[in-house]
Amino acid sequence: MNMNRAFYLRNEDRQPQWVLIDAQDKVLGRLATEIADILRGKNKPQYTPHADAGDYVVVINAEKVKLTGNKVEQKTYVRYSGWIGGKKETTVEQMLIKHPTFIVEHAVKGMLPKNKLARQQIRKLKVYVGSEHPHKAQLSK
Repeated sequence: MNMNRAFYLRNEDRQPQWVLIDAQDKVLGRLATEIADILRGKNKPQYTPHADAGDYVVVINAEKVKLTGNKVEQKTYVRYSGWIGGKKETTVEQMLIKHPTFIVEHAVKGMLPKNKLARQQIRKLKVYVGSEHPHKAQLSK
């Protein structure tokens, strides 16, 4: 490698891998930063900010993620439909019952940069309830 030239990762030089992460008893924020770094490729020496150097991430046991403090009862997810009176609030407790994968996806999405590259990177995140997932073939390499 020539040290007199800047390194830019080209798309054809990418070799994305598949990473399996078990979310059981892991703190949500720390888990989300770990996943975001892998999706962006910041855990690799060939990281380039403007290129997608990251890996695919499969998260299992999303419903068993741990939240510290009173977040299970107090933290709310707010959405707004655009209509009068269209503001909806959902607690983490309700979201764990209704859509447990959303909690991990939302936390990771918030830790990615807000640009086109992040929208491409979030598609490489696969979150599942329980330990079963359809990506066993990719992980066995």
